[in-house]
Amino acid sequence: MGKIADQYLLVDPWKIIEEGFHSDRSQVSESLFSLANEHQGVRGFFDEGYSGKSLVGVYLNGIYEQQFTQGTTYKGISNRLAFMVNTVNWLATRLEVDGEALDLAKSTYSAFRRELNFRTGELRREFIWETRTGKKLRLVFLRLLSMQTKELACQQIRITPCGFSGKATLTLGLDFSVPHRSFGQNFWDCPRKEALAILGVSKSLEQRLFAGMQVEAGVPLTPIEAEKYAGGSMDVDLVDGQEQVIGRSVILSSDRDPKQTLEEAWQGGLGQLQTSIRPYADVLEQNQAYWHHVWDRADIMIEGDPETQQGIRFCIFQMQQTYRGALAGASIGAKGLTGEAYNGNAFWDTETYCLPFYLFSNPAAAKALLDFRHRTLPQALERARDLDCRGACYPVATCDGTESCTLWQHASLQLQPTTAVAYAIWHYGKVTGDTAFVRREGAAMLVQICRFLASRGQWSPRGKFGYYAVMGPDEFHMMVHNNAYTNYMAKQAFEFAACILGALDLSEVGCSAAELGTWRRMAAEMFIPYDPETLLYEQHDGYFDLPHLDVNAIPVEDFPLYQHWSYDRIFRSDMIKQPDVLMFMFLYNQSFSTAQKEANYTTYAPRCIHESSLSPSVHSILASELGRHQEAFDFFRFAARIDLDNYNRNTDEGIHTTSIAAAWMNIVYGFGGMRSDGEILAFNPCLPAQWKGYSFQVFYRGSLIRVEVTQRGALIRVVDGPPLTLKVGEQVQEVDQAGRRIAWASAPDQKSLHGRGP
Repeated sequence: MGKIADQYLLVDPWKIIEEGFHSDRSQVSESLFSLANEHQGVRGFFDEGYSGKSLVGVYLNGIYEQQFTQGTTYKGISNRLAFMVNTVNWLATRLEVDGEALDLAKSTYSAFRRELNFRTGELRREFIWETRTGKKLRLVFLRLLSMQTKELACQQIRITPCGFSGKATLTLGLDFSVPHRSFGQNFWDCPRKEALAILGVSKSLEQRLFAGMQVEAGVPLTPIEAEKYAGGSMDVDLVDGQEQVIGRSVILSSDRDPKQTLEEAWQGGLGQLQTSIRPYADVLEQNQAYWHHVWDRADIMIEGDPETQQGIRFCIFQMQQTYRGALAGASIGAKGLTGEAYNGNAFWDTETYCLPFYLFSNPAAAKALLDFRHRTLPQALERARDLDCRGACYPVATCDGTESCTLWQHASLQLQPTTAVAYAIWHYGKVTGDTAFVRREGAAMLVQICRFLASRGQWSPRGKFGYYAVMGPDEFHMMVHNNAYTNYMAKQAFEFAACILGALDLSEVGCSAAELGTWRRMAAEMFIPYDPETLLYEQHDGYFDLPHLDVNAIPVEDFPLYQHWSYDRIFRSDMIKQPDVLMFMFLYNQSFSTAQKEANYTTYAPRCIHESSLSPSVHSILASELGRHQEAFDFFRFAARIDLDNYNRNTDEGIHTTSIAAAWMNIVYGFGGMRSDGEILAFNPCLPAQWKGYSFQVFYRGSLIRVEVTQRGALIRVVDGPPLTLKVGEQVQEVDQAGRRIAWASAPDQKSLHGRGP
């Protein structure tokens, strides 16, 4: 792919560690050392401030603002931008000795080290500061976000004077004046505050956010007056060699309801401040217990490849931080809670890339993700009307269910968010067996999704149904007709809806038998551009007539293409941004023969430029299935360390949340050979030649399944819960705690062949 790792962190199986401050990568580190607990997220910026390059970012899931671009006379083009807004810097700290303020962009320091512990969620930073007057202080900054009380955040500062005694001045504050970088302005007013508490109200949508803190220092704070700031300063007595510990616990409280009165918001926050505060040590202990439970169920262990071991655990850690179903009505932004890129919006990859991780580790969280789409069904209905259609059109990008993409070619032409919701309902029901949700909330969504797909599609003169003037997942070809992905996914949505609704009382879901019959006919007559002789699905009408472009001949300095090529130039060849045909062959994998997958992979993989971080994992999964083991491993390594090694040179904007979810799929679906789209959950693992072994666990239908793969073979067993009927290798059989083994195919020079069933 022509992308090179920028590795500067130490390799450790349970931490990310930076030894020596790499100032040229300061914002990359801020993203990587981010903390979150779904309710709130804080970038790894320096507590005491930093005058070098830095993005001071504290974000709350569901706290957003809006701006409107210049309107257009064309109907259906959205001009509203909703974006996750930067909130209050609850870590605002200033440390002074002899009138000199600590600032690592200017100060003299040594022995710098910071580490983020995946087993506790604690961020630790330490170094020795030498002042201009020659005094040395050993400083340790610690922070935590509680995984038990989502509103609670903690900071601890440890100061040890080395060779002197004296005073230091420490200022601690809650600062609402931080600008939002993407728009270059601050979005908060603060109508009420006290010494250690402040209420923020966002300027446009009037979202309320209470911030309050308790300080453990043993000395009083002198309040500081500022417009959007609450806090104070203290003099700390320093005794040579003795460590002074100052801690603060912070509550960030919001019910995300602009209709709430200011008094209610204030009193509610004060109430939490009085009842929810816990000492730092207690929160650390609670977090250890939380993460122990997570790793006990969801860990992936790799033997023989420490870099990838660190990479996949970082991915799992960030997925658990970003989302766990603890906040009603929340979804997953493309950068999680680690940065402002993509405006904090959720995209179609939430249902296609992120959902599987939660389906097999935390089904309740998976259900909560779908609940977000059900809650925002009214907005999807409105969006369909904007596009002269019936039913529900789910947005391409959204914080709150409304369309927040102002690029018409995406917002008006891409149907994959809508078909992804239908796919997610189908996938959720298949994996969890939760028929009640599928028949209730799922059916309500499916009716409106199918109405949209029926009204957006058209009949050709040949009597076939399809979609015209669309843009598929590829995104390098727009206004195309009969995109294979779009047509195939719509066909599946119609057929699934017919199956579910056909077993219900149609009057209860507001659907008629005639309407259901129409959808069945559309599915039956859906045009799928497929050649039975070549086994190829043509990506869209006329794709194979496009001029060919050798993607390997593109100079590396031309990337990213959107910044270096004129927009129309990107569309004038057969180059693909990310998998399109290969994507639906992955989602409905068991519906295609090995020969079909081979033919299409061989055709489309060389045309893909992987301009999207979502692309490598899907290619890796299919490459693994097809026996292209080195190719599969190379793609996977990129996906697992995309942020740790800053492959795309944009980790400073935030981590690639959906891409790291794909890295999890890469192991479980790729090397583990799991398939969840068939009638029976299946496993057919392989072992990359670079590894000595690996293991992972998935939760399925009330049982915890463990897959262990070594150089001798593989063992699939149920470690908790009742036995399950699974497909292991090529055989369907009951699997219990004793498990079923797979022996490798005979190949003395290749240990990474797919196994055969026992």
